[in-house]
Amino acid sequence: MFIDYAKIHVKSGNGGPGSTSFHRAKFVPKGGPDGGDGGRGGDVVFKADPSLNTLQDFKYVRKYAAKDGNPGRSNRCSGKSGNPVVIRVPLGTVVKDAATGTLLLDLVAPGVETVLLPGGIGGRGNVHFATPTNRAPRYAQPGIPGSSLSIILELKSMADVGLVGLPNAGKSTLLASVSAARPKVADYPFTTLQPQLGIVEYAPYKNFVMADIPGLIEGAHEGKGLGHYFLRHIERTSLLLYLIDVSDRDPAATLALLRSELSSHDRELLRKPSLAVLNKSDLITSAPQQPSHAATSDTDSGSVDGDANLLQDDWSVKLPEMEYDFLISAATQNGVKQLMQKVGNLVEQERAKLDIDYNRQNYVNQKFLASVISRDSTEPVTSDAAGGSSQEVDENPVDK
Repeated sequence: MFIDYAKIHVKSGNGGPGSTSFHRAKFVPKGGPDGGDGGRGGDVVFKADPSLNTLQDFKYVRKYAAKDGNPGRSNRCSGKSGNPVVIRVPLGTVVKDAATGTLLLDLVAPGVETVLLPGGIGGRGNVHFATPTNRAPRYAQPGIPGSSLSIILELKSMADVGLVGLPNAGKSTLLASVSAARPKVADYPFTTLQPQLGIVEYAPYKNFVMADIPGLIEGAHEGKGLGHYFLRHIERTSLLLYLIDVSDRDPAATLALLRSELSSHDRELLRKPSLAVLNKSDLITSAPQQPSHAATSDTDSGSVDGDANLLQDDWSVKLPEMEYDFLISAATQNGVKQLMQKVGNLVEQERAKLDIDYNRQNYVNQKFLASVISRDSTEPVTSDAAGGSSQEVDENPVDK
């Protein structure tokens, strides 16, 4: 099952409290405070894993929490830090705040671990609060609590080229003919129900990734057909291929329709370089011959001629009068090689223009995450005057 959207709740670990302890040993009078610091809470970490291609795991597990830090101990022993929770997601996943939709992370670097929510800091033990006037402090800091957040995960495929067209325009056939991908191909609409990716090799040691998304129809922005649900998978592409059936009654209107639907989803898609490709050139034929029984009588000749004209209008496929970039046949491979070479060259130009570094860095919205952390955290005390957030104990200290 292909799932590219999930909503989960994450929480980082609380910091462990500091220890209020006093050193006790034989022949060591007035040992003084020796309470250790609390351990740090575990982080919430995201890791982009190229071996994953769906968010299916998040359908069953929706809450992820890191471990809390352990309390400090006597003899100045610090508590153990909490284990982080590492959430593995497919490459190209974006993380958004569920409440505001703000982008938090964009995970495009494979194998790189990125901290979303850091764990709370452990409290300091009473050994830090000994002063000349207070040699036996009886308090320690509590740990700072971790942060929690409801987030949305969206998978955006890491493709260079996106195929856009009406249902049955031949997108899946083209992808299958130029790559090792094997999308479902059939003679009815909406055979592609989920995005399909294929690696196209257009020259020795040169390739690009092509994405095939479900077909668009008029009114997709209103929810008709499969709607705009899968258009997020071509948002990262550097080039769009508008694939149009050459037998379409009005290919120019179809091209305008596709661009209008993309604009309704995201106007930035129209700014991407694109090619208009007419597919199924093998269907371009002359009009069929009239049936042998066409001329039967003078009285029926008018109706027969009318039927013949209707047949000619319905079945003859002519090259449309519109501006297009390529005429191909994905089924017979006619013109496909030239198209892929052109696409590959354009992709190279776009990569150079954008100065794409393949050692990509994950995007982190530091400002927003800092506001979340400050919202959930409390400041630890730093001196006697701070008060209020200290931990009182009943243990009697050694004599001063």
